Amino acid sequence: MLNKVVLFGEVMLRLTPPGFLRFGQAHSFDVLFGGSEVNVAASLSNYGVPTDFVSRVPDNDIGLACLQCLRQYGIGVEHVLLGGDRLGIYYLEMGAAQRGSKVIYDRANSSFATLEPSMINWKEVLAGASWFHVTGITPAVSASAAACSLEAVHAAREIGLTVSCDLNYRKKLWKWGKRAGEVMSELVSFCDLAIGNEEDAEQVFGIKAPETDVMAGEVEASKYHYVCEGLSKRFPALKMVAITLRGSISASHNTWSGVLWDQGAYYTAPVFDITHIVDRVGAGDSFVGGLIYGLLKDGSNKQKALNFGVAASCLKHSIYGDFNEVTIGEVEALAKGEASGRVSR
Repeated sequence: MLNKVVLFGEVMLRLTPPGFLRFGQAHSFDVLFGGSEVNVAASLSNYGVPTDFVSRVPDNDIGLACLQCLRQYGIGVEHVLLGGDRLGIYYLEMGAAQRGSKVIYDRANSSFATLEPSMINWKEVLAGASWFHVTGITPAVSASAAACSLEAVHAAREIGLTVSCDLNYRKKLWKWGKRAGEVMSELVSFCDLAIGNEEDAEQVFGIKAPETDVMAGEVEASKYHYVCEGLSKRFPALKMVAITLRGSISASHNTWSGVLWDQGAYYTAPVFDITHIVDRVGAGDSFVGGLIYGLLKDGSNKQKALNFGVAASCLKHSIYGDFNEVTIGEVEALAKGEASGRVSR
């Protein structure tokens, strides 16, 4: 049995107009739950990894419905606190063709945003775990959430857990006073694995891959060796750096790949051409879940772990909702090159 992973972050109500309707066209919304860290937890639980998700939701019917949903996915919620006034919400308008998706956040003063460090006994929460995961979204939510995040990575490091952080820069959230780079520098200094997309390191730390153009879809894997080396020099504790590479041709058509730096060794994954995207939200999280699973299962085979993460996240583009509802067998088949999409009979 694989060892337990603890994840810390906000779970939100996701409201999406049906199909590809715009907000102004909608007369109803699809109701789902999601959020970066809980998305990773859903992937890990789906692959048979024990998880504990640490968060805070309101003690009302919406908060309890959220917990019920997480339990259905096998996510541990023993350490989700009840309290505060409201569950954070995000509205998602699904893009298509040359019209990009849009996200509107409504999470100010949520139960999670008002969480205080003194409310969590991190030694108790982390007992028996082997891995702790957080993202740059969590400290962006509020000053108190940032304090909780830093307290958590300190505790995890002290206990000897593997600590990972997805940089996940969200410019719409960093509003409470400090800059992302200032807070994230301290947080990443306690991490073993840093993860980002093709532009997170630039937006947070000013480390940009040379001769790349994200807006034009020019994200050649070899150029990101520079970013990995730059992060490792700035944060000596880092043992690994992983970066997802999205070439955005349109909202419906992307290329998708990733790279992994492991103490000097550099691995690149196959490139997938995704021509009919169903839902790209949570793709990065599904990569993280797949990568962590691969590293926990066989940490010596970094190429296999990377390929599993990229294949899992490629498949996520075909799944509606935040969570990646695919099987290990489906991911492994795609990682081996079975990409025809033929009917399985």
